[in-house]
Amino acid sequence: MAVAACGGRGAGLCPLLLPLLFLPGLAAGPAGMLQPRDTPSRERRELGGLWSFRADLSPGRDAGFAQRWYRRPLRQSGPVIDMPVPASFNDITQDPSLENYIGWVWYEKEVLLPLRWLQGDPAPRVVLRFGSAHYYSIVWVNGVQVVEHEGGHLPFEADISSVVQGSPGTLCRITVALNNTLTPHTLPPGSIQYMTDKTRYPKNYFVQNIRFDFFNYAGIHRPVVLYTTPAAYIDDITVTTTSSDSVAMVQYQVSVVGSTANSLSLSLRDQEGKVVATGDGPVGELKVLNPNLWWPYLMHENPGYLYSLEVKMQAQVGEALLEDVYTLPVGIRTVHVTSTQFLINGRPFYFHGVNKHEDADIRGKGLDWPLIVKDFNLLRWLGANSFRTSHYPYAEEIMDLCDAYGIVVIDESPGVGIKLLESFGNKSLQHHLAVMEELIRRDKNRPSVVMWSVANEPASELPPAAHYFKTVIAHTKALDPSRPVTFVTDANYALDHGAPYVDVICVNSYFSWYHDPGHLEVIPLQLTAQFENWYKTYQKPIIQSEYGADSVPGLHSDPPLMFTEEYQKAMLREYHAVFDKKRKEYVIGELIWNFADFMTSQGKLLFIFYTTLHPPWEFSGLCHTNIVLEGRIKGPLFTRTEHSWFCHKIQHDQSQERRSCLY
Repeated sequence: MAVAACGGRGAGLCPLLLPLLFLPGLAAGPAGMLQPRDTPSRERRELGGLWSFRADLSPGRDAGFAQRWYRRPLRQSGPVIDMPVPASFNDITQDPSLENYIGWVWYEKEVLLPLRWLQGDPAPRVVLRFGSAHYYSIVWVNGVQVVEHEGGHLPFEADISSVVQGSPGTLCRITVALNNTLTPHTLPPGSIQYMTDKTRYPKNYFVQNIRFDFFNYAGIHRPVVLYTTPAAYIDDITVTTTSSDSVAMVQYQVSVVGSTANSLSLSLRDQEGKVVATGDGPVGELKVLNPNLWWPYLMHENPGYLYSLEVKMQAQVGEALLEDVYTLPVGIRTVHVTSTQFLINGRPFYFHGVNKHEDADIRGKGLDWPLIVKDFNLLRWLGANSFRTSHYPYAEEIMDLCDAYGIVVIDESPGVGIKLLESFGNKSLQHHLAVMEELIRRDKNRPSVVMWSVANEPASELPPAAHYFKTVIAHTKALDPSRPVTFVTDANYALDHGAPYVDVICVNSYFSWYHDPGHLEVIPLQLTAQFENWYKTYQKPIIQSEYGADSVPGLHSDPPLMFTEEYQKAMLREYHAVFDKKRKEYVIGELIWNFADFMTSQGKLLFIFYTTLHPPWEFSGLCHTNIVLEGRIKGPLFTRTEHSWFCHKIQHDQSQERRSCLY
């Protein structure tokens, strides 16, 4: 994919653009993106742990390319440090320059591959896969470039068989150059601003400007995996389902790469291992009698029911008869949207959930199993049935648990911060379309995913937004006609140029917080008017996709004042009263902001406000607090921290915002 140019002007070098000027482009192809699994014909090996790491601190961030660090072990290029993978690099060290570093960083890992992976006639196919890396990645194996990928939050991979199979018994050296620069054409967008006043800033000084409210963590955030397949293999599987009271149909399409002389057989098994349907061939459907449907959490006594679809391929490659086996979890469920309802399996569903983020102390956005499991235990303990992947696709491991636990997902692209006119141009549009292709390719078979969200709070009141979102949404629907599509808006209903093209209206509003702060009395009027205006204009169901208020745990006031626990409780009660009325008409959900604490960029406004309330060493953090109301998600005040559940303390020398659990 084309490399985006930097935004902003000034002296110095663009940390994203310049090093790539002399590199060949290798865009990811349209191949399948099946999640790596161990099967009788496939092996996988995770490469987590410590990698060698080096940030390119040269003025132009281009020393690694000029000196070709990928040609030899990274330690021979200069000083390296240990860096855990998966993790963000920002908070790992005591080096403050890495916290907000922008530009190229380099990772390296040396591994020894099993001989059985490198031999045979034909030899197995060896694939190197990254769950995600932020944001622009170039990967070499033994000094040979194997893949280049633009964008974070989504997987990419490369067939490295030809590189590694010529040298059995030797170390395989994997080198990654990673750039976190955001430009007006990336997702999310950003811009580089060069500070040219030499009396105030050092030479070549620049900053990354962003228009979204979370920290721009960077690094190899999800597992790096080596896996094998036979030389001819199952490349992709697409599954859709329909159902009635007593019969379900599982439509499937399977693609095979590496041989045209192949046969396919399919078996669908229930959770007890019993075969309930069989089929053969690359396209067809399986008939399931008396199916166990996939139901959301708390909507059925057995939520998240998953069948296992085993696909077997036999293929002739030369003189060899090869077999490949892949097993795909399948949930049988339907989704349908009317003018007033969201139906799952024909029954009205109400989104009673949260927005989330995917970061935590120290590891940043790095995948963390204990944290993930704790979050899901909390979600179910709270009674949440859904969440939105605000504001980017979450890890496959998280999505696996949504499928298994019956947690409904609005799957959102990283289209957050699309505010500038420049970000609605054709260059941005083409990248956005490619990102939606990657997201759908990864998550299309997940029963938990009931709707795609293509963006969060874009400047949809700008005239170019009409063509932009009409195109993105039409493209998304063409890729997946089985799911509704939305984007999340904070624009005025009468000015939003993208809303005509969505299936569900998702609106964010913070009455008495960001608007009319401190005035709880305006909520019933303003929130009711919001819903009525949107519905009168579009006749589409509405989700309150964000609402909430910050509070300082232990800060009290009667009558309520902003940032006290009483104020937040009063504000939520006002919102919930309107929800309870409008859900009888056309409101189909409420997703509170936010589930747990997350990092944002440093700033002075909130810190100044809080120091007027308490000295900064006295209060325990900027936290969303709990509200216990009938029929609502319930729970005590807590926040997610490294070892326990309490609000993160803000030290006297720190001005970073920490938002914590609302439930």
